[in-house]
Amino acid sequence: MDVETQQAALDALHDDPGDLPVLRARFEHNGSPRYMLYTIKKFGFDHDHGFHLDVRLVSDELEGGVETVEAKLQEGDADLIDIDYISTARERAEGAPIVAFHPYGRTVGGLVVGEDSDIEGLEDLRDKRLGVVRRLDKNWILTRAACREFHGFDPDEEATPIEIGSKVGLTEALHDGEVDGVFQFWPIVPEITETGPYREAFPVSELVQRLSGTDNKLPISTFLTSEDYFEDNPQAIRGFKRAYGEAVDQLRSDDELWETIGDELMYENDPAVIRAVRDGWRDMVVDDWDEETVNGMDQLFDHLLDVAGAEAIGVDHLPDGLFRLEVPE
Repeated sequence: MDVETQQAALDALHDDPGDLPVLRARFEHNGSPRYMLYTIKKFGFDHDHGFHLDVRLVSDELEGGVETVEAKLQEGDADLIDIDYISTARERAEGAPIVAFHPYGRTVGGLVVGEDSDIEGLEDLRDKRLGVVRRLDKNWILTRAACREFHGFDPDEEATPIEIGSKVGLTEALHDGEVDGVFQFWPIVPEITETGPYREAFPVSELVQRLSGTDNKLPISTFLTSEDYFEDNPQAIRGFKRAYGEAVDQLRSDDELWETIGDELMYENDPAVIRAVRDGWRDMVVDDWDEETVNGMDQLFDHLLDVAGAEAIGVDHLPDGLFRLEVPE
């Protein structure tokens, strides 16, 4: 399913905002939040909760060293995006006026290799060529931290990370045999493993839990907006949080909806792929957060900092004001 076709499916659901505050959502065309955004529009959860969600799908490539969605938020062309909280901390520490106001989920990927690969786990990564979107990608940072913590080596030094620059490029590099494996994002993993001679060597979500030392499911990705939008549009922010909750409930219970999503939004409209993405999404998503959740996120960050170092992470602290659990009145 190409980007234009997916956007057309969303455009068919875009109604008149009327006097409602508009929330401009800009999300990657191959990212999993689009399933939730589509559900909000399909069932009208945005208008039910007092705001108008305007969804546009964008590239997953980098602009000036940051992902396209980040660039759009920082440049004032978007009000809502999602990225991992390590990247959010990095950008906020460098002066970007962005805040995380709601969790999304444990949005990490997995290492995909050929079926006959000798890579089974972290200990097998030495001397391998491994595709990553960029070396500051969360999947690579978590893998480096886990290798250092549990196996006493750094794959950034004892393997060869190859920066590809996009998720589409990762899959192409794997198909072309340019790398021994790729750290692909979780919604795309089934598209590869269910349709070709490939398998997932390990999911990075396992590393998240091992490194955090907790059984609580920690959100890695959060929804972001600008400080100005957060302060000036509390109705839209509160409305989105409620609409998100309804969409999550719908996606957890409605298998037929996932079939529709497969028809409208998925690149591989294969029943096995749809089921794998559906089950992966339900396992990944996080409903809400509280101080305990944020404390767990702090602990995971501190662990990554201790193990991988500030240079690998790209930031040495979580800036004040990064997480906004309470919406202003």
